[in-house]
This record gives sequence, structure tokens and C-alpha cells, in this order.
Amino acid sequence: MAFAGLAVYALYAASTLDITWARLLVGLDEGSKFLGRMVPPNFQRWELLVEGMVESIQIAVLASAVGLVLSLPVGLLAARNLMPAWVSGPARLFVALCRSLHPVIVAILFVKAIGFGAMAGVMALVVASVGFVSKLFAEAIEEISLKQVEAVRATGAPFFSVLFYGVLPQVLSRFVGFAVYQLDSNLRNSTMVGIVGAGGIGGTLFAAFKRFDYDFVAAILIAIVALIFVSELISGRVRKAFQ
Repeated sequence: MAFAGLAVYALYAASTLDITWARLLVGLDEGSKFLGRMVPPNFQRWELLVEGMVESIQIAVLASAVGLVLSLPVGLLAARNLMPAWVSGPARLFVALCRSLHPVIVAILFVKAIGFGAMAGVMALVVASVGFVSKLFAEAIEEISLKQVEAVRATGAPFFSVLFYGVLPQVLSRFVGFAVYQLDSNLRNSTMVGIVGAGGIGGTLFAAFKRFDYDFVAAILIAIVALIFVSELISGRVRKAFQ
């Protein structure tokens, strides 16, 4: 019954959004012409391509580093099994706010606030990193065994010693996994935030689109795919090393 209702609503939504077979056929024809103009890719301006890719990597790495450092205390404060409700509640609200907006929208806000350039991209991805990693880190802490925590507390250890010896050893491997995944995600997002002026290869891609320089667009897209593919290989090896 639920699937039937979903199907009916999908048909209704398609009719209100002017989604028709005629438009799809026209789009396929225009798309084939567009793809034809992208072949063969043009790598003659490889210096500009490399410059944009390097900036995207720098944005992703810096945003991941800062975001992960901030995610540790935020995730701890949001863990309901370690903190009272008056602490975990506001911390979870802050995490929810960081997760509410897409990184591109956050990048637009930072571009308006601090101007064009890589700094806006870094700040946008820091917000995204805190929202994602803090949530998963807090949930990982809430799943730990409290027996080890109570054993450390029984020795009379202070709060920070309880964290270092009773909590972090149980979630360290998962936090490393979260960190690697977030770096991988930031590499992808760093190519998008540049489209709104927040630095990186996205700005180069947007400029190429505006010039109708589609063969160079193809070269940029190939480079982005290659970067993400290499990132996947490296992140996979890192995750296996900490499992």
C-alpha cells in the first residue's frame, strides 16, 4: 500500500514539475551534441589544471585537519552516556546546525562574509566535517562498554584520564575510519565549492563552462575523477590498516 501511494505521488510530482518524455528526448539530443564537443579532451593548459587541483587538495586537507580537531571535543560533549543532558543537548543542537546545510550553500555564505578564495572553501568544509564526524563520533561513544570506563573511574582517575584510558581506546579505530572517510568526502566537496567562488578546481571548471571551452571541461572532469579514484584507493588501504 505504501509503495502504491509513493508511486501515485511520484506521478503527481512529475506532472507538476513539467517532467515529460518530450523534454527528455530533446535533452538527450542536446546532451549528445554537448558530449561531442567535449571530445577529445584538451590538456594543453595543464598548468592551470594542476594549479586548481593542488588548491582543491590543500583545501580538503586543511579543512579535514581543523574539522577533525574540533570534532573530538564536540563529539565528546554530545555523547549522552558521558555528559548530562544540559551539556549533550546544546552540543547535539550545534551538530545538527552544522549538518543542516549543504557545503555549497555554506560556501556561498562564507564567500559573502569573507570574500572569494580558498579560505571560504576551507571554512565551509570545516563546518561540514564537524557536523558529520561529531555525530558519528558521539554515536560511537554511546555504544562503548561502560565496564572499562567504570574500572578506570574506580581507580580514582580524573575525568580526562577516564577519557584517555577508558573511552578513546574503544573508539579510536572507528574515529580513524571517520577521519579517512571525511577527508575523502572533502576532496569531492572541494571540487564543488569552487563553483561558487570558494577556491579550487571548481572555479576553473566553472570558468571553462562560461567560455564554452568544453574540451577543457572534459580534461578537468577526467582529472577530478582520477583524483577521487586515487583517494578511494588510499583511504581503503588506511581503513584496512586500522581494522
